[in-house]
Amino acid sequence: MILQKVKPTTSSRRQLVKLNQKSLNLTKKPLLKQKLKGKKNSTGRNHTGQITVFHKGGGVKRKYREINFRRTFNSTGIVCSLEHDPNRSAFIAAVFDFINFDFFYILAPKNLQIGDIVRSGLEIEPSLGSSLPIAGIPIGTPIYNVSPKVFEKGKISRAAGTFSIIKEKTEKYALLELSSGEQRYVSSKCFASVGEVSKNLHFLTRLGKAGQSRWLNKRPTVRGVAMNPIDHPHGGGEGKKSGSSRTPWGKPNFRGKTSNSKNRLILKKK
Repeated sequence: MILQKVKPTTSSRRQLVKLNQKSLNLTKKPLLKQKLKGKKNSTGRNHTGQITVFHKGGGVKRKYREINFRRTFNSTGIVCSLEHDPNRSAFIAAVFDFINFDFFYILAPKNLQIGDIVRSGLEIEPSLGSSLPIAGIPIGTPIYNVSPKVFEKGKISRAAGTFSIIKEKTEKYALLELSSGEQRYVSSKCFASVGEVSKNLHFLTRLGKAGQSRWLNKRPTVRGVAMNPIDHPHGGGEGKKSGSSRTPWGKPNFRGKTSNSKNRLILKKK
């Protein structure tokens, strides 16, 4: 997968950088129609209609694909298709299970091909795309879709190109290093999938124009200093205004720091 620039027929396409996906055999239409369901687009409003999350609204209609993030059962399946999912940055794969005679979607790891065999269960060998407890995966192996707690679905390392590395392992706990540099403990009984999440060059793409952000349900972001005093604590003033950083509701802005609580399972933060 390499980056691709298109012919600059307009000024916006001159800035567009996308991934060349012709060699991946991606199917445009979803294979598993029974795994689709309707999804209402979020406009950032609560039950009373007030905007609680700014910069949301609009966007194209899209249907949600139900992904199996909890592959703890015994299964042996074959990859039937690789597809684009509009609800996430990575690709997904449609799998047919030989044992349970069922279809389901999984997060596609890097280098997964149509026709590959993926397994899940307690007593299986680690292979690309297989899901098994961390206790059965060798140290140094990249994993994704990791469960933070036993019997929970996978929540760690699910974005495009992310993965975790097993640094240490005991009978009870395993020390993981995430792509962000964070190190944290999880139980050795937690399930994880072997490999790295697909579409690892996704972060290098450029949308090219403002309209493409509007397709993705993103509205323009306006700086507080550009507003009037009634609209934001940073607004108003002659010339450029400086002062203490505040939220739109007048609370002190701690630059993303929201809590002093410490998670004992996180050994090193990013």
